[in-house]
Order: sequence, then C-alpha cells, then structure tokens
Amino acid sequence: MKKVSSKLIAIAGIITLASSCSKERSPVTAWEYNEPKNGGFEVGPYEEQETGPGLILVEGGTFTMGRAEQDVTYDWNSIPRRVSVSSFYMDQTEVRNLDYLEYLHWTSRVFSANFYDVVKKAMPDTLVWRDRLAYNEPYVEYYLRHPSYRDYPVVGVNWLQASDFCAWRTDRVNEFILVREGIVDYAPTPTENDYFNTDQYLAGKWTGTVKNPIPNLDPNGGDRLVRMEDGIFLPRYRLPTEAEWEYAAYGLIGNTIGERITDRRLYPWNGHGTRNPDDQYLGQMLANYQRSNGDMMGNAGRLNDAGDITTPVFSYWPNDFGLYNMAGNVSEWVMDVYRPLSPEDKSDFRPFRGNVFKTQLRDPADNNAIMIDDTIRYDADSNIISMPGQVRWRDVSIAIPDDNLDERRNYKYADNINYLDGDVQSQAVGLNGGTWTENYDPASGKPESSGMYEYGNTSMINDKARVYKGGSWKDRAYWMVPGTRRFLDQRQSTAWIGFRCAMTRVGSPEGLGAR
Repeated sequence: MKKVSSKLIAIAGIITLASSCSKERSPVTAWEYNEPKNGGFEVGPYEEQETGPGLILVEGGTFTMGRAEQDVTYDWNSIPRRVSVSSFYMDQTEVRNLDYLEYLHWTSRVFSANFYDVVKKAMPDTLVWRDRLAYNEPYVEYYLRHPSYRDYPVVGVNWLQASDFCAWRTDRVNEFILVREGIVDYAPTPTENDYFNTDQYLAGKWTGTVKNPIPNLDPNGGDRLVRMEDGIFLPRYRLPTEAEWEYAAYGLIGNTIGERITDRRLYPWNGHGTRNPDDQYLGQMLANYQRSNGDMMGNAGRLNDAGDITTPVFSYWPNDFGLYNMAGNVSEWVMDVYRPLSPEDKSDFRPFRGNVFKTQLRDPADNNAIMIDDTIRYDADSNIISMPGQVRWRDVSIAIPDDNLDERRNYKYADNINYLDGDVQSQAVGLNGGTWTENYDPASGKPESSGMYEYGNTSMINDKARVYKGGSWKDRAYWMVPGTRRFLDQRQSTAWIGFRCAMTRVGSPEGLGAR
C-alpha cells in the first residue's frame, strides 16, 4: 500500500490547530474552522486518495470504444463510438487462487458456525473443469487449492461471486487502514455480529471495539468515529465497467504524443501480431491463448505460450498502463448488463448499462435509523442479497414519497437496465396527448417488462446477462481484441472466465503535483 503519513495524527492535530493563533476561516461566512467555541466544524488536512493494495492508477481520457477487428461473428454488437472514461484504479493482475482462498478462509471463520449458506455461496465451482470427452479431473481436485496454482487466476467464479469478493475486499482494506492508524485493533475472532463492515461503521452501528476514538470538536459531543469527510476510507472495490476495462486494456497512453494518439491498437500492444518483435525477445508469445485447433501451448522443447491452461498472473509483458494479461489467460467479468446495441444507447461520458438506484433502508420506528440485517435475505431466485451485519438497501420507488422521484428530472425509477432499450412503441402502452407513456408497476415504481426478449425461446438475453471481456487460454486471437464483447448469465461460471477489481478515482484525474 502507498506510504502515507499517519492520518490519525493529522486529524488529532486539528485540536492543536484549534488552540493556535492563526486559524483558517471560511471564505463564505468568515467563521473559523476547527473552533469548538463556534460549533466545531472540522476541516482536516488532506493530500489525495491513497492507492489501495494491488491497484494501479489508470489515467482517464477519450478513446474509440468498440469494434477494431472484422466482425467475424456478425453480431453487430460492438459499434465504434468515441467516449470518455474518468481516471480510475484497476488491479495490476487478475485475482489469484491465493487471493480467493484468503476470502474463503475469512468467510468460513465468520459465518460457518451459524450461516453456512454464506460460506457455500462464496465457493467457486471447481466442476467447471469437467469435459465429457477429456480427462480434466486433476484440475477439479487441485487447481483451486494446490500451492502449484496459487498464483494462477481464479476461475469457476460467477459474476455475483466476483461482486461479493469486491465488497469483502473493500471492508478488509478499510479495516486494515483503521488498524494501521491505531483507531481499531485487530479482531482475531470476528463473528457475524461484530465483523467490520464499512457501511455499518459509517452508520454508527458497528459493535466492534474502538481502540482510539477521534477527538470531536463539536461542543455537544465527545469522541467520534471516522467520517467520510476525514478522507481515511477508500472508495469501494468493484468490477470495472465495460468502458473502463476496454480503455485500460488498450493502454493507449503509450501511443500518445501531446494530445494526439499516433497509432491505434488492435491488441493491448502495437502491431497486428501476437509475438514479440523486439530483438531481445523475438518471437516470444505476448499472451496466453489457443493458436489453432488442438494447439494450446506449442511443441515440447519450444512451447509457444508455455500455458496449457492458465498461466501465473504476472506472465508475459504488461501493457503501457502496467496491467498484466489484458489479453489472453482468462476472460474477465465487467459490471455491465449485456445488450447488443448498448454502444448506441449509453452515455458518451462514463458509459454503463446496469444502474439500479438504491438507498439505505431506515426504520421509522427507531427515529429513522439505518437498519442492519441480523439474518440472511434471499431474492426470488434463492440468491443471497444481504448477509448478517450488512446495511440494508432498497430500490428507490416512485411509490415512496420520501424518495421524491416525481420531482426528479434525471431518473424516475430505480431499475434503469432497460432504459432506451428498443423502439419506443415496444416500451409504451399508449398515447397520452400525443406522447407515448410507460406503464409503471405501482409496487416497485419501475416500468413493466416490455417482453422484447423471449428468454429461453428466441434469446439468451435478459437482465441477468453480464458482459465479459477479453480472450482466454482456450480462445483464438480474435477475442483478445479489447473491443470484442460476449455475455453469460451472472449465475454461471466457466473454466476460462476470471476477474479483477477496480476502484473509482476521486479528485484530480492526474494526481496532485502532476502539473
């Protein structure tokens, strides 16, 4: 993790500032900051966002997203379009088996005694290696847990499990930051009642032990917990959006001179070949993929990519952002819900399809306090949607007056996955003064399904179809072009799809001191 000075000392230093001769004043009210006598509004020192473990800053910019190769499948689902992506952080490598085993170990320690369903939910499907006409049983037994494969990318993880891993990682990293700053102590035996959860902590509902609370300058209160305004907590780890992943994969920062991109790329490297053209490494493969029918790794004595299946996550050369295996090895989950014509519909700034707007659930009987789950909640498909110790969330709804959706202009309902999906008539129920109107479900506040996709009959597309990007160890070179896109049901997994995490960059896209 990036070396930083102790934020706890910096925050505690506010007390010293409060007693100093010269104090910073508000330019709009002239009241002094950090002054208990006038209310104690705190303004602490802050430099910039700390880089989380395993992450690399991907400086944002504009690029042409979509097809760069011939559309050999004739799907016409990757229409080129110029978009802009904000700066963000991305894992340098795919998530490894060792990383996922750490997650399973923690989950088992906390939930196995009383909520084994949570442990079971996190388990990868090792049976994805089975093939009815191939002998792959050794991978079923050894690939996830044997130390020989600890640095190989985890597979058999569906989209839901990958998203859960990102949420777990957020809490563990933020907990480590609090331990490092001396605010809380290590919890060697966390339970489902007191394990650290970032949302629960920020809501003031965490029941763990605070070692060194922060002095509060508010004259009405004593010590306090860390707040978002302190800048200590990192934003959430999450899956990258499709646009972020594609932008990061190309790594066009290496082809930029001034404000010009001098050469467009087909792959995450220059040129149209898949072998290294440098004299020092001439002819060596640049990625792990299937070269032709039955050729997974080349000939004995001169293996081409030296990978019969996956390879260690630091194999081959990184792209110009410093990211490894953005082509080949394993394909990777991204956040987006799949639609064939999403490139036409999505915004040109931070494009993404899949928004379901939520808000924290509050209890009117307890002074509108934020509610925490004390058991497991399931959805209609028997998927776990909330675990003990987590803040409860609900979809915003036009039926709930406090959400004020009737006054909003930028959205009118929670689930926007189908927004602009298809022609107007297919999503409308009739004319109202010459304008097509949508039919809302009064319970959820979202438009009723238009039935455009007859899932299981004429299409495999529905709101659970998630995009995955990039080629894998069993794909041909065509799929290593970052602009290609495929989809799979979010509840399914394969032996060739893995994932890596991303994180939003807050503040300056370049970082302080860049200019």
